[in-house]
Amino acid sequence: MAINPTAKKILKALSFDGIEVEASRHLADLKRLDPLKIFYKKIDYPIYNGAHEVPTRIFFPHERAYDNFETNQYKVMIFIHGGGWVTESIDNYERICARLANATEHVVVSIDYRLAPENKFPTGLEDCYAVTKAIFTNQFILNTQPEDITLIGDSAGGNLTAALSLAARDKGEFIPHRQILIYPALYNDYSERSPFPSVRENGSDYLLTAGKMQDYTDLYAKDENDKQNPYFAPLLEQDLSNQPDTLLITAEYDPLRDEGETYGRKLREAGNYVEIRRIPDALHGYFALGIKNSNVRKSFDYINRFLENESDREV
Repeated sequence: MAINPTAKKILKALSFDGIEVEASRHLADLKRLDPLKIFYKKIDYPIYNGAHEVPTRIFFPHERAYDNFETNQYKVMIFIHGGGWVTESIDNYERICARLANATEHVVVSIDYRLAPENKFPTGLEDCYAVTKAIFTNQFILNTQPEDITLIGDSAGGNLTAALSLAARDKGEFIPHRQILIYPALYNDYSERSPFPSVRENGSDYLLTAGKMQDYTDLYAKDENDKQNPYFAPLLEQDLSNQPDTLLITAEYDPLRDEGETYGRKLREAGNYVEIRRIPDALHGYFALGIKNSNVRKSFDYINRFLENESDREV
């Protein structure tokens, strides 16, 4: 069902440019006060990136999976949260990760990477790389096999997931087999110069504005040179060969919609298996709305089919 005129007016009134970092973080932290909090088993387990301890939180799909977790073998999703590289945390994403674990029958490992602007590019990416490498190379508390690991991230987390897959290919220390990118941020310019129509069509009236995205990228980058790095903006990568099988989910009323779908097509043109799924009538950030939301249920259906139908894939 399309967004009705009254809802559009409300969304427009709530859509404004400008990021005040501390205020945005306090607003994001309200998600911790979750009245619908479900029961789930979790473990906190740190991984070191050099001298820095990167917190991770492990979510189990049910109590049976939690029992004897050090000896059982699991299928794992490594989850990288969104928030414009500036806000959010594993605490704020507990409901999403717990529901994802339950819906997919995977153990979900959420990474609490360091945030900008205190920690500019590529610090957050390096934290995610260190955790992912530890999981792929069995230097982690879970027992899993590389072919049973899926990378997943939403928004800025989708950016970090895509960049992580590029870095893994370039460094050759581990090989991701699958990635799921949920309305990812993949470019470096959200001004009027953007080549993507969705930035202009959806960049002012649907909560996430083009102005906010420009502020987020400015806070993440140390300088303009960072913005030209494909690990900062994966759409700038000229060679997209040898990337994981990819499920790319976009939202209709999202300024990031077209860059996400363009990235999916470029991955496909480079010889990779790619599924591109657009969620009609959805806004950026809808994945946080809970399992009863029809767009979230539809996304979980796409995710489970992608995870289950690997043997049927053709590039």
